[in-house]
Amino acid sequence: MKNELEQIRKSALGAFAAAAGTAELESLRVRFLGKKGELTALLKQMGSLSPEERPVMGQLANALREELEGALDARVRVLEQEALEAKLRDEIIDVTIPGTPVTVGHRHPLTIVLEEALDIFVGMGFEIAEGPEVELASYNFTRLNTPEGHPAREWQDTFYLSEDSGVLLRTQTSPVQVRVMEKKAPPIRIVAPGRVYRKDEVDATHSPMFHQMEGLVVDKGITMTDLKGTLETLVKKLYGQESRVRFRPHHFPFTEPSCEVDVQCFQCHGAGCRVCKGEGWIELLGAGMVHPRVLAGCGIDTDVYSGFAFGIGLERMTMRRFEISDLRLMFENDMRFLSQF
Repeated sequence: MKNELEQIRKSALGAFAAAAGTAELESLRVRFLGKKGELTALLKQMGSLSPEERPVMGQLANALREELEGALDARVRVLEQEALEAKLRDEIIDVTIPGTPVTVGHRHPLTIVLEEALDIFVGMGFEIAEGPEVELASYNFTRLNTPEGHPAREWQDTFYLSEDSGVLLRTQTSPVQVRVMEKKAPPIRIVAPGRVYRKDEVDATHSPMFHQMEGLVVDKGITMTDLKGTLETLVKKLYGQESRVRFRPHHFPFTEPSCEVDVQCFQCHGAGCRVCKGEGWIELLGAGMVHPRVLAGCGIDTDVYSGFAFGIGLERMTMRRFEISDLRLMFENDMRFLSQF
């Protein structure tokens, strides 16, 4: 039996040294040291030995098992190290190669102009207010002196959520006026920027979804002169002191008197082109003195207070600010266009 143990030792050590991978080593462990392995099978024959021989052979068998297990573990470590070295050779990384450039994002032109305009208004003492885009018809129309049957309330102009629901996508940010005046007593000086929706045909200066900035001032002694001074200050700070504006009489249900404010076309400088539709001017905003009915409907004493309001199209402001000739460019996400700002 001693010779057989020595034979197992030589065979196992030779096989371990020649093994090419950990899977092969595991197979050899089962072959020599497993429950049905060669060493275990040999030990089952110890019952045929004399009582004097059994302890001696048991010690030799245990020593052999420890030797083989140690040799097996050592060979596993060698193979794992060789595998790691091979992987490092095959997957070497040249850290001197330049990395992939990361494109730095920046603000959209609409955002740039919005922030500039808000800075101007905040500098004049205005606060920023917000309101819901899904609005009630009572706030969007009725409370703003736009009665039932008015053309602006028709389905062909306004996005209603369902027939006769009285719920719609706001056509202007003017409802924020009413919501603020309901909760706050004069003096009031706010601007309310946000998205608005109208069933407009898409062209160089129109979109069914666009951005507006509503302004409202209510206090004692407010006049049309205050309105004109505020808007001229805005235009000249945005576009430069040489910018030309004009005020034209107009009609809005929620202001009286009302006006439209135009800025000279940046494309043709007043000569007439497709951007301004041959007029030489681009409509920028509508404005006027807040109608007494609107003030009274919010619980404001019209014998004491008066106010002015205006609604500015942010897209048109941006077109004038950056001399963009087509509004649609701002919504197409073309990086060739957006990367210029």
